[in-house]
Amino acid sequence: MVEERLQKILAKSGYGSRRSNEELIITGRVKVNGVIATLGMKADLNKDEISVDSQVITKPDQIVYIALNKPRGVLSDQAAGDPRRNIRDLIDLPGHLFTVGRLDMDSEGLILLTNDGDLTNKLTHPRYGHEKEYMVLVASRPDDDQLDIWRRGVVLEDGFKTAPAKVSVSKFQGKGAWLNVTMQEGHKRQIREICKAIGLGVVKLIRVRISVINLGNLKSGEWRYLNDEEVKNLKNSASEKFSSPRKGSKYNKSTKTIRTPRSVNTPTNSKSEGRKGSSTSAPFGEKRSTLRPNSKSKPRQRS
Repeated sequence: MVEERLQKILAKSGYGSRRSNEELIITGRVKVNGVIATLGMKADLNKDEISVDSQVITKPDQIVYIALNKPRGVLSDQAAGDPRRNIRDLIDLPGHLFTVGRLDMDSEGLILLTNDGDLTNKLTHPRYGHEKEYMVLVASRPDDDQLDIWRRGVVLEDGFKTAPAKVSVSKFQGKGAWLNVTMQEGHKRQIREICKAIGLGVVKLIRVRISVINLGNLKSGEWRYLNDEEVKNLKNSASEKFSSPRKGSKYNKSTKTIRTPRSVNTPTNSKSEGRKGSSTSAPFGEKRSTLRPNSKSKPRQRS
């Protein structure tokens, strides 16, 4: 591997844009072989030890790709000084891992972890529009109007406009229902905030797919390495840039959205523990029903 400018190496390793990495170098936060780096310096990541804030950057031949089934009650981030359990407590591997697809503490399901910073940027940047699929158990059976509002897009309490989403009823369970939801964005607690806005209480929220990677039959708390074919497919998917703005996204402001301030309390669930598991790519859960809401019904304004 030939020598490259430090800011380019840092950008490939997931430390932001080259301009922001120049600031890291100027402020003395970057070292090469233990020596504080200077702007314009070059290095070879295969030969040199490069660190940012004393965190050594992983060499290319040590790249890993991991799928994890995050349990409920576990944080997606590793915060210094926070005693609560986080996903790195479940994965006994050295070095820094980037998180692809964070979930809030009460949600569970698929998260990807890798030290491939370039792939992380491509999978997390909103302009690539990678799909994420969820199974959501709601406390009551949604009507056609609620589903239509969700599909069209909702203005949340913080003013964020959600893009249109694919939402369908998978099956009914007691007084509630399992919904299959596919989105191309990941605003903080988005599904929970949408459900709150349209009057649905979330009982359980499970992510079952990120891009081309499925949760499969990984048990709660289990993790596995992605196989070579999965890594190849994931990289191919990440390399496909969007060709046109998504409806309802910040790149297309013409989509109409509906404000729905009504709220419902969200039930709680229990914690779950985990361990390292085996490889699989089977889809989640049971077969979906053919139930479909009446697409001709008109959404009504809720208050």
